[in-house]
Amino acid sequence: MSQDWSTSVTHVDKSVIIETAVAAMNELLELLRVNEPLWFEAPSDHGRYTLRRDSYDMIFPKSNQVNTSSARFESSKDSGEVAMSATHLIEMLVDVNKWKEIFPTIVTKATILEAIDAGIFGGLLHLMYQKMHILSPLVAPREFFFIRYSRQINSSTWVLVDVSYDFITQLQDSVPTRSWRFPSGCIIQDISNGKSTVTWIEHVQVDDKLSTHRLYRDFVCGSQAYGAKRWITTLQRMCERFAFSNGLIATPTNELEGVIESLEGKRNVMNLSQRMVESFFEVLCMSDKLDFPNPSEYQNSGVCVALRKSDGPHQPDGFIVSAATSLWLPFSKEHLFNFFQDEKRRTQWDVLSNGNPATVVAHISTGTHPGNRISIIQPFVPKENKMLVLQESSIDSLGAAIIYAPMDLKALLSVVKGDDTTKIPILPSGFVISTDGRASRGTNGASTSSNTGSGGSLLTVAYQILICRSQLTTQLNMESVATVHTLISSSIKKIKAALDYYD
Repeated sequence: MSQDWSTSVTHVDKSVIIETAVAAMNELLELLRVNEPLWFEAPSDHGRYTLRRDSYDMIFPKSNQVNTSSARFESSKDSGEVAMSATHLIEMLVDVNKWKEIFPTIVTKATILEAIDAGIFGGLLHLMYQKMHILSPLVAPREFFFIRYSRQINSSTWVLVDVSYDFITQLQDSVPTRSWRFPSGCIIQDISNGKSTVTWIEHVQVDDKLSTHRLYRDFVCGSQAYGAKRWITTLQRMCERFAFSNGLIATPTNELEGVIESLEGKRNVMNLSQRMVESFFEVLCMSDKLDFPNPSEYQNSGVCVALRKSDGPHQPDGFIVSAATSLWLPFSKEHLFNFFQDEKRRTQWDVLSNGNPATVVAHISTGTHPGNRISIIQPFVPKENKMLVLQESSIDSLGAAIIYAPMDLKALLSVVKGDDTTKIPILPSGFVISTDGRASRGTNGASTSSNTGSGGSLLTVAYQILICRSQLTTQLNMESVATVHTLISSSIKKIKAALDYYD
């Protein structure tokens, strides 16, 4: 993706963009207002609604935007209650940096290319770029250049609509366009007490089946990967985290064990952990393909490897190698999450602990579920007592994640005291767990959603290692690939053995 984003919107372009934005807003409002005949409930997934294609095409006739034989439509609608006022929520959604923060597991890049005056129509109108990616390097990312238009409908209701627009296609990585967003977005209605009801619609045309690994194909092609439910579920989870961060929900005082005594220190640790999570999911896309020879014995191992130079004080200075692999396991996401969460079982999967136990020094709740928390962990390493581990774990109805990074004791103490967290280098590794997207057979032979826990789960294991601070050599490249491959292979073997699973 080129960073030279100059849109040069002319007067004619502006009028067409405004016209497109207003039409998209009207379409979204109609899609939100009408159920039958436009929407029907997916038979295999209670509560998930999909557009009835023939009815939609009659009311909103459009030409195909992704002109390939393998292109397909995805559509979904979902709603939920969110622990944030409508005013505050819309402010976060229209601020590109806060929008990225509130969807760290979905949005890996986001930029406002140009702000446009919507004139008599009012509201905010932006030309934007977005890159979306989830779960694993085996899932193809999606890129969109689009118009975002938000407007207040009445004293307690706001609407935000996104719609693809062909103003900058020459800068896209893939030609022709393989992702196109039809009018999509949300309506936010304030229900007092600092809460809102949000209804979300996602409607896209994509061609990513062949570029998505078969392990995730059912999940992606079943509209579960990037569908409305993921946006709503992530929004609910992050708004809950925000409420805990700002002290809006009281947490037990004994959580911090005297380590973090002030609200400012707690919020600072949560900010650092948020940056750790964002950094992990940005790297997980692994768009920086390996730019040195990949030994033939590793090419078909299922391990993705990428190399990059660190790009700022927020990462350790030097060359970093990232590696990830994904696999299916016949366990529910809750079972896997509880396994990785259990500090007593950490030695069964953490190859870097060398079998030594670890102690949780303090933890901070980030949600009502006991597994949603940030932990400060002290590994028992002989002759080394100045290294800690910062870990954030999170679980919701769609999946879970456990992200962690080694932290110098001095750096972590400075965070607790309220010092600036943006300059503290952090290099996270972790696990991402999701349902497998496959409909499993119930006892009566009926198809049921795997979200019920009756199916298996998809697990992604990802590591990052600083390999050198100076000149990179071919020999060091090869050694680094071998080291990280051994590390990740060893981890998978330990995890399977601990779970008593041998395929």
